[in-house]
Amino acid sequence: MRRNNYFWAAFLILAGGLLLLGNLGIITVNVWKLLWPLFLILIGAWFLLGSFFGYPSAEVEEAAIPLEGATQAKIRVSHGAGRLHVDDSARASELASGTFGGGLRHRAKQDGNTLDVKMSPARHREGFIVWVPNHALNWNFGLNREIPLELIFETGAGETHLDLTNLQVTDFSLETGASSNTVLMPANAGYTRAKIDAGVAAVTVHIPSGVAARIHTDSGLAAINID
Repeated sequence: MRRNNYFWAAFLILAGGLLLLGNLGIITVNVWKLLWPLFLILIGAWFLLGSFFGYPSAEVEEAAIPLEGATQAKIRVSHGAGRLHVDDSARASELASGTFGGGLRHRAKQDGNTLDVKMSPARHREGFIVWVPNHALNWNFGLNREIPLELIFETGAGETHLDLTNLQVTDFSLETGASSNTVLMPANAGYTRAKIDAGVAAVTVHIPSGVAARIHTDSGLAAINID
């Protein structure tokens, strides 16, 4: 059995056991309120076990996606598990550039002045929580701050930090599972439409001073904080 299967098996057994005890009246606490702390405890235990038994390493690739003369872009990032850090550090001639743990696979299609790009790991790796040194698909890359961007992030188990402060983001979407997420919204992009769809996740959204916001969220057992 793979390590991620062990984790989910343990979580489902404990969660199901608590729900059963609650339905039988053996425990009187609100079981649903226990699931998020229980999940965090299991993550901590998973890290501890990983520090003893180790994880396989992932090669890091340095890559750049050229802008190719486009004046706007749509970017879909399908990251999976690991650390993801995004900012505005790409050069003027690049749409995106940075380092990609596990390698980068991307497809770019230009339609008029719009560059449509899909980014994903070069090789899919099995595993669960992997934001530990030399293992996760740790991505650290910058985007072009000079053109309007439509951004779609699809992430799994991991830690995501998206600094969009100086980017011209017109549309933003985050779909995430069991993860910790921090999003700094654009400060001077004009109107930005944002949607967050989170499962068992912690999401913090920072709104710049002087910027009005209306954000649609769809969450399961997520804790979403907007400030």
